[in-house]
Amino acid sequence: MMALREISIFETGNVVTMPTDPLPFPTVTSDALPALTSDQMVEVDRLMIGTYGIQLVQMMEHAGRNLADLAQALLGGDVQDRPILTLAGRGNNGGGGLVAARHLANRGAEVQVALARDIEAFRGIPARQLHALLAMGVSVMTAGDGWELPSADLILDALIGYGLSGDPQGATASLIQLANSHPAPILALDAPSGLDAGTGRVYHPCIRADVTMTLALPKAGLYAAPQVVGDLFLADISVPPILYEELGVDLPPIFAPGPILHIGPSGGR
Repeated sequence: MMALREISIFETGNVVTMPTDPLPFPTVTSDALPALTSDQMVEVDRLMIGTYGIQLVQMMEHAGRNLADLAQALLGGDVQDRPILTLAGRGNNGGGGLVAARHLANRGAEVQVALARDIEAFRGIPARQLHALLAMGVSVMTAGDGWELPSADLILDALIGYGLSGDPQGATASLIQLANSHPAPILALDAPSGLDAGTGRVYHPCIRADVTMTLALPKAGLYAAPQVVGDLFLADISVPPILYEELGVDLPPIFAPGPILHIGPSGGR
């Protein structure tokens, strides 16, 4: 059962509690799932594109839509007129966050996006995702000195993916610190920004997520840092089980119950 901290809802002035009843996703214990190393994560991406022809834009769409679905569940199943803030870096993790922002805006949420870099710094598929939001009229801001986060019922962390190497810097670091001091709960995509998902090393600053939705399979470092990961969920991005066989990982079709799974503790924890 989830137990998330109370948050203040600015538009009503009331104090509400995030869902403490089980969310509508199947639960699997952590010991039933293999955890990927950093090298395996890189190889999954390479094989997805090079061998199976599943392109980055497809994986990003799956990730972002699942993130939007989990965000909606965390907010009680209805995001109509709910203020949701997405923090996005310029990489693929940020692109997934922008996809989620698009889906949430389409569902009636009051979406705002805070970028860690200027719009001109975005390239490739993340730039295309950003362009879609701008064309939709979604509020997009770039963090700067003295900037403060707007009010929100939920913050989506999509600043840094699993390619982290060292302490977050500049506007990214500022956004992490602002998010951690914000009263809204934080939902992180793949791994909290500032956490090395391969080793579990917590850099400074690091997002302190209430919930993390990781992708494809858990990363080894997520289990080592529960204090910043929070409740852990796993989302399908259409990786074929046969791909894992090439990595020496024997895996049944774990997403048969649905595209989002809640990862509960193992029997030994």
